[in-house]
Amino acid sequence: MKFLALETSCDETAAAVFTDELTVLSSVVASQTDLHAKFGGVVPEIASRAHLRNLFPVIDDALTKAGVTLADIGCVAVHNTPGLVGALLIGVSAAKMLALGLGVPLIAVNHVQSHIYACRLAAGRDIFPCVGLVVSGGHTALFRCDSPLSMTLLGGTRDDAAGEAFDKVAAILGLGFPGGPALEREAANGNPKAHAFPRAFADDGRLEFSFSGLKTSVLYACHGQDVSKAKPPEAGPKRANLAASFQAAVVDVLTIKCKQAMRKTGMRRLAVGGGVSANKPLRAALAAMCQKEGAELFIPPLALCTDNAAMAALSVEKWKLQEFAPADLDAEPNWI
Repeated sequence: MKFLALETSCDETAAAVFTDELTVLSSVVASQTDLHAKFGGVVPEIASRAHLRNLFPVIDDALTKAGVTLADIGCVAVHNTPGLVGALLIGVSAAKMLALGLGVPLIAVNHVQSHIYACRLAAGRDIFPCVGLVVSGGHTALFRCDSPLSMTLLGGTRDDAAGEAFDKVAAILGLGFPGGPALEREAANGNPKAHAFPRAFADDGRLEFSFSGLKTSVLYACHGQDVSKAKPPEAGPKRANLAASFQAAVVDVLTIKCKQAMRKTGMRRLAVGGGVSANKPLRAALAAMCQKEGAELFIPPLALCTDNAAMAALSVEKWKLQEFAPADLDAEPNWI
């Protein structure tokens, strides 16, 4: 059976077609990066308006690339939580309309759970139970994942998400938006030991994160005590060293907390999803840690790290259990 899935939780408009055997027939993503770059971050109203323009052309493209028509679709899935409420509403409204018009079931999917399921999709085999880390612009949280649909929060960030910290530090350094890829490129030319930035909670057994203090440390290391009129540093060793040292601090904390979570739960599998999981130094550090711990690491390919609709193949698990959404399904911006 063929599923059509929609994703509009933040600033990516996406649609995908996949089967109940988890074969992805197409995955199309329309990025809004250029729209938000001038503001240095995602503007919710602009994101919602872009989803309105992009969603149906993206759906049409996904159907065409999959070689199917709407008449071939047996189920419609949509990410309805968590995310920007206005953005979510676009996808939820379209999914409800399509399901009703086609006379097929509607399935509501949790965006965060889908990021972990992307690891299952890429692995081509069962990965549960496992410890799950979702690390993105909106989330940094560890979960005990007993099954694809059973996730228990172990701990999360007290303030900024890791991806948000990347964006903010990239802005401090004048690297543009989105900050993650730009900062990683800059860090490649720097010394990660140039600055001894803090690793919040690294020596604390609690599975919590905090990146706000790290961001502030970069700000003062960059500009000194008077930051009111400071300008971003010019390209050169200073900027590269700041980027590399910041990135190293984030990678260290994420790796340490993943190790602690596996040891506390006794699980020997780690699944990592979300946009920040595309960061190469993080992937390398997690791989080295898991090899040392004798654990399996699952990280999806880059196309499944950032927001997409293919990872909503989690809906297949709900379909097997006949867990269908009601006709009055609503967008739920908060989950954790």
